[in-house]
Amino acid sequence: MKRLILLTLPALLAACTQGGGDIEGVKSFQNKGGAHQEGRVPYAQTPPAGGPHNPAWQNCGVYDRPLYDEYAVHSLEHGAVWLTYRPDLPAGQVEALKKLVEGRPYTLLSPHETQTAPLVLSAWNKQLEVQDVSDPRIKPFLQKYEQGGEAPEIGASCSGAYNGTV
Repeated sequence: MKRLILLTLPALLAACTQGGGDIEGVKSFQNKGGAHQEGRVPYAQTPPAGGPHNPAWQNCGVYDRPLYDEYAVHSLEHGAVWLTYRPDLPAGQVEALKKLVEGRPYTLLSPHETQTAPLVLSAWNKQLEVQDVSDPRIKPFLQKYEQGGEAPEIGASCSGAYNGTV
């Protein structure tokens, strides 16, 4: 039996790392976790990809109005991926994004009024800007960073807290 385990371990490890390589265009940052702060927080990235945040997290889900960065960043700390889009993104692309995140318990989807790219995917210390929802890097980003990557509190709740919008 030990021999069988040793023979299958490399295949198992290879399966676990498939798709885990670098995704072209992903920016990396050096934000520290655990810094709770009331009120508005100035962030180095727009939308933010980590840093100080509100003590309450944003409930994961789909929102039609912008979110407060401070709550969403707390969700990133818990291992969520936040997909933000410019308010002028065509309705068909917004609908495609809603279908993409459907059933994913650690995602946020919302408009973000001050970003420059049409779509931005943010995880803790990682961010990808894309021009169109058909970009083939979106799904690998979700697979790699939803409950993965550098999030300091992977597995912490993404529900039962703040549900408001701007």
